[in-house]
Amino acid sequence: MTIARKVFSTGIAVAAAATLAACSTAGGPPPDSLPTRPNGIEGAWIDAQGTGLSTFAAGKFTTVATDTGQKLADGSYKMTGATSVEISGTSLIRQSPIGFNCLMVSTSQLNCTSSSGQNFVLTRRT
Repeated sequence: MTIARKVFSTGIAVAAAATLAACSTAGGPPPDSLPTRPNGIEGAWIDAQGTGLSTFAAGKFTTVATDTGQKLADGSYKMTGATSVEISGTSLIRQSPIGFNCLMVSTSQLNCTSSSGQNFVLTRRT
């Protein structure tokens, strides 16, 4: 291979790399990687102590221990207003029914009261 041919080949390779780099850095992230706005209470929520992670999806919920992943509770939920939700299910530790009413005070905070009158806060996990 002659020196002229090597220089030409190297130039093509550098130009191709520069073109690819420009394509991958121009225009921002692809549309499917943009953050989505939370839809109601759907998603993951953590308690104030950081011990329980509750996941809400399609009318069902599950709560697991954050340290062990052990399932603590499961059940269902329904929106009773634009920002209010009724949650019912079973405590798997106590093998007893549970019930909560929650108010979504922001897209990242649920203020809840249990059927026994105990108040607690859940924060959306991002």
